[in-house]
Amino acid sequence: MNYTKPLARLVEEFQKLPGIGPKSAQRMAFHILKMTQGDVRKFSDAILDAKEKIKYCRQCFNMSSENPCEICSNTSRDKSVICIVAETRDLIALERTREYKGSYHVLQGLISPLDGITPEDLRIKELIERLQDEDIKEIILALSPSVEGEATSMYLAKIIKPLGVKVSRIAFGLPVGADLEYADEVTLARALEGRREI
Repeated sequence: MNYTKPLARLVEEFQKLPGIGPKSAQRMAFHILKMTQGDVRKFSDAILDAKEKIKYCRQCFNMSSENPCEICSNTSRDKSVICIVAETRDLIALERTREYKGSYHVLQGLISPLDGITPEDLRIKELIERLQDEDIKEIILALSPSVEGEATSMYLAKIIKPLGVKVSRIAFGLPVGADLEYADEVTLARALEGRREI
């Protein structure tokens, strides 16, 4: 379908967002056009405001408008434990559980040779500096069980263990409510590896 040029441009911009295909981009564009001028202005102001004010925390590299971020500046958190995550969205997912009370380190990605992402492209050097400057007792690797996550976990464990810091990894396995018969072999193997006594 041939859109009028401003609509075509809007649809094209929405399609640049991750996970947004042509139909979703079209729905979003039409939704924006149905919004009031004031709501569209608020929406665009929110995007510009977030882009201008949100930066990376100088300590953990979490996205925040504060520097250091709200988590790093919270004195009630256990600074001797660092949970390593790939992205800020992973940190947010862990925070939603309200179980973890330590600090974080956001790598800003995972090692992926196929995509040209090497350890030098991530915040690993800064992590090592933290381990040398701070009194860290444990590192928790909370990286996805993908090929890239595995490669990154192995690399980090190899360089952190010689520093005398305990390295652990979150358990992976079956989601609550899942049937064993539908689980793939890798998920079942991870569930067995991550078992604990009850």
